[in-house]
This record gives sequence, C-alpha cells and structure tokens, in this order.
Amino acid sequence: MTRLNHRLRPLALAGAALLTAPAWAAPSQKELLRLLEKMNARLDLLEKRNGELEKQIQAQPAAAPLDRRVQSLEEAQAKITQGLNSEDISQYEPELTSRLKAVEYQSLNSLKAARVIEALDGVTAGVSLTTVAQRPGGVATGSAAGTDNSQFNYRADAFVTLPLPKVGDTASRLFAQFRMGQGTGLNGLATYSKPNASAFRVLSAQPDDSVAVLGQAWYQASIPLPFGGFKPHSKETLEINFGKMDPFVFFDQNAAANDETKQFLNTVFVHNALLDAGGDIGVDANGFTPGLRVSYSNYRTKSEAWRLSLGVFGAGRGANYERFFSSPLVIAQAETQLRLFDGVGNYRAYYWRNGQAPGYDGSVSQRSGWGFSADQRLGDAVTVFGRYGQHISGAGARFDRAVTVGGEIAGYGWNRGGDAIGVAFGWLHTNNDFSRGSARVDANGNGIPDFGYTAGSGEQVAEIYYRYRINRQFELSPDFQYIGKPGGAPGAAAIKVFGLRAQLTF
Repeated sequence: MTRLNHRLRPLALAGAALLTAPAWAAPSQKELLRLLEKMNARLDLLEKRNGELEKQIQAQPAAAPLDRRVQSLEEAQAKITQGLNSEDISQYEPELTSRLKAVEYQSLNSLKAARVIEALDGVTAGVSLTTVAQRPGGVATGSAAGTDNSQFNYRADAFVTLPLPKVGDTASRLFAQFRMGQGTGLNGLATYSKPNASAFRVLSAQPDDSVAVLGQAWYQASIPLPFGGFKPHSKETLEINFGKMDPFVFFDQNAAANDETKQFLNTVFVHNALLDAGGDIGVDANGFTPGLRVSYSNYRTKSEAWRLSLGVFGAGRGANYERFFSSPLVIAQAETQLRLFDGVGNYRAYYWRNGQAPGYDGSVSQRSGWGFSADQRLGDAVTVFGRYGQHISGAGARFDRAVTVGGEIAGYGWNRGGDAIGVAFGWLHTNNDFSRGSARVDANGNGIPDFGYTAGSGEQVAEIYYRYRINRQFELSPDFQYIGKPGGAPGAAAIKVFGLRAQLTF
C-alpha cells in the first residue's frame, strides 16, 4: 500500500499544477475538477482493495523457508532407510516402510512355497496297513499238520519314490520302502504252502516288539536307446537297478495273483511256488536281498511290447551281506504283452539258479529251475492267470513241480465295480528225494523230525476271496482256503482256513 501511495502522489501533484496553470495551457477549471474527482474515486477504490488484500495476506500462515523443508525431507528419508535396514516391522516406523516389508515377506513366502513344490515335483509316497485274522479248521492238536490256534497279524508298509535330476536323456530315481509288523500267521502249519503271505515279523525281535526295517532301497536309471538318439522318437529303453530290493518286484509278476494285500493270501498264488514257498528265491528272513538288475524293453509295436531282464541277487548268506559273489541267485526273464480275447495279456518265462538253496534237511545246495507266469484280460471284468514251475537240477526241495491257475472277476455285473471275487487252485508235486527220505523216517525215526510220515504225491490248495470296497482307501476281504493232503501226507485230514483281511491304503 505504501508503494501504491508513492506512485499516486505524482499524479496528485500534477493535478494541482494543472489547477494553478494558466488558462491557455489547459482545459477549463470546471473540467479539471471533474477529472480530479474521478481520479480520487478510483484512488479510494484502490486503497480499499489494497486493504482487503493485506488482511488476506496477514490471515494466511507464513510459508516455511526452503532449507527447513529440505531438512524435513531428509529426516523422513533417513527414517525410511533405517526401517528398511531392519527385518522387523515396527509400529514406530513410517507406514511406507511397513508396507514395503509386508509385500517383501509375502513375495518371499510365495517363492519358498514355489521352490518346495518344484523340489517335490515327481515325488510319490504311500502307506498301507494290512491286518489279517485266520482260524484253521480240521487240524487236530498235536498232529503232524501243526497247530489249531487262531492267528492275528498286521503289516505296515511305507514307501517313497524320489526322482533325480536328468543326465542328458537318462531319467533316474530312488526308491525306499520301510516295513514293520507283528504276528507270523498260520505259516507254522506243516504244509508245503503258507496260508498267510502278508504275515511279517522281525524274527530277531521279541513277539511283543514291532520293529521297522528298511526293506528296499534301490536306484534305477532309464536310458533311452539308441544312445545319443532323439528321446521322443525312442522306442527302446535300457533299465539298470541296484541296491536292496524284493526280486519279485521285477520277476514273476502277474496282474491277477501278485499282491497279498488285495488278492490271494496263500504264498503259492502270490508268486511261483518253487521260488517263494519252496525257498529258491533265497531272500533274507525279512524277504529282501541286495542285487543288480538289467532290463531291455522294446515297444516299437506298442500293442505287443516285449522285455528281457537279467538279475543277480544275494542268496542264503548272501542275502544278509555275508556271502554274495560266490553263490548268488541268477534269474533271467523274457516277457511280452499280447492283445487276445478282447483284452491285454502278459506272458513271462524265466530261468533261475540259486547257489545257496535251503534243503528240507537243513542242507544248502545249488538248485535251478524254470517257470512260466501268464495273466490275460477277458473283456472288461475277468482276468485269468496261470503259473508253472519245475526244478531242473538240485536236491533238498520238498516239492519239485507246481502249477496254479485261477482268476478274478470284477463286480460290474452286480453294480459293485470296486469289488472283486477271486478263485484259484494249485497242485504241488512231492520231490522223489523227499518222499524217499520221509519213508526212511518212518523206518528208523530220524532225519526229518517235523515229518513222521511217508510223503505222497503232493499237496492240493484252493482259495477263494471276496474283496469288498468300502471306499478307495478301505477294503475288507473274507477269505477261505482249502489245503488237501497237507505236506503231501496221503492220510492227513484236509485243512480249512477261514480268514478276514482289512486293507487300508493311502
């Protein structure tokens, strides 16, 4: 306002000068007075407006100096930096810092979860629990056939398969299985066959103890052939396995008679009777053995693929790592898949030689034999199977030939697709050496303390079960077995075994 007054003062002086100037140099006095009045009115209006502006300026707060603003920004930046350098989230730090930390932690958690999922990609695991109750019928207490006690047992299995990083086109994996259980079932009966293939107990432990053992731990490499070829076009594969394993995983397989937890319980129907019940497989007391297996598979004709396999496993003392290379179990198998009778069938033929096969008289000798295993699907609901085994050389076996046949019918016909009924029959031919030896026992009363009779032609076995599915994880299977001429004894009464199996699988 002061500056404005200084600017208007010259105009006032000029107006006063005009009033005192001569008449010839300016307009009339009347006109000058009118002009001065207009100028005064405008000056009053300007002064009024200037006063209003001064009041508005005085009412507003004074702006902070620039250096103070810069200092405030630097302090805020220092707090943010200090908060970001700490891993903890504090209520006293700036909101921007806590939000950035929250986003960072969420990102890290997502990354960890992704890495865990990536690490577990391809890993498979499972757990199963098998419980069996059995009661024999037709067994006289104290007879040569064995005991008449009812038996109850359980077995638990846990396994995991871990894929390994590929080396070129070679895929590899590790497999491990742990097993535990209690109860030996009715396998103490004096018969060639064993009524309960699911029974498991570590014999070195007390019956009250339930001890878990590492049953299997082996490595497998799958190599596409030819070497250096283009894998998507490969129709041949070379597989190599080594470690501790169950030989029946790779040899003598069968789609209808291979799993004692779901199918037949008697050992003569689960595997080749000479290898399993006869003892030629040579595994340790827990059913496992170290070994090596090499397999070549050809699936150029996809519907009729074929495979050749060779395995070398520890037998006898070699099964528990005491004597492996001198007398192992050697087994070779050829198998093919065929489409017959409106279904797929698998046919396997194999030869074995056990350098430490156990004998009925406690001896250990070399035995060899050959076998055949076949399963054929008939339509959608029926699968039939057959097995045959025969010794070629060696002594000490109770029976030297075995044939088993049977099948499984799925429950589609009675609206129970998850159910199945299985029926099987078997015949075990008595070895001539054992028959002569048992006759000598009758004569002089020594040599075979468990068999005080003359063995006849052989033992007959039959089994029937019904698998009732409650859900995908739980199944119940009533089971009945008939063992005629147990142990090959011509005059022995037939043994009937009634059983119930419960199976949980996850």
